[in-house]
Amino acid sequence: MQNSLSHLAYLALEYLIVTLELKPGALVTEKQLIEMAGHGRTPVREAIQKLAWQGLIHVRPRVGLQIAEIGPEDHRDVMQVRRELEPIAAALAAVHADRQQRDQLDECARLMTECASTGDLPGFFAADKTFDEILEEACPNRFIIAALGPVQTHARRLWYSTGSPGRMDRAIAMHIQAIKAIHGGDAENARTAMAALIDYLTNP
Repeated sequence: MQNSLSHLAYLALEYLIVTLELKPGALVTEKQLIEMAGHGRTPVREAIQKLAWQGLIHVRPRVGLQIAEIGPEDHRDVMQVRRELEPIAAALAAVHADRQQRDQLDECARLMTECASTGDLPGFFAADKTFDEILEEACPNRFIIAALGPVQTHARRLWYSTGSPGRMDRAIAMHIQAIKAIHGGDAENARTAMAALIDYLTNP
């Protein structure tokens, strides 16, 4: 997976946004984000550009940077996109993933299992981000991935904002079911498992 400095800066800031360390609506400066990300100015600027493209940061001229608010319709709109596209992406990944990506999926499932046993919600969210990135790399349809990337991050932040760790065990079990289907190259089961996961996350 990607490990450039700009990508590492992106992951650091995305995690802070998803886990609400950077609160919705908060005004921040580039200097603050550089300190929080732990990377230099250029990687952080590139990360900010990506987060702005994803709709997670708004660049306000003469004001600064603002973390995106969470709107009342966001959950519905985000899950609508995921329900249509993510099962297709899972089925394509099941067919096209290479050996390294399948090994990474196996490790991702292991990490999620550990998070379930310890109740580590932030850890699960980090593993879920890793899963999304493996899916992104393994799916050959770049248009699907371009649409899915932002909404997957928004979905994690929305879920974290509801403060419902009691749903984590079931969600992790369903994630692992989808991961195993992709890992095993079973496109139809991958599609079905991913659709069931999205349905659960939409209407728990």
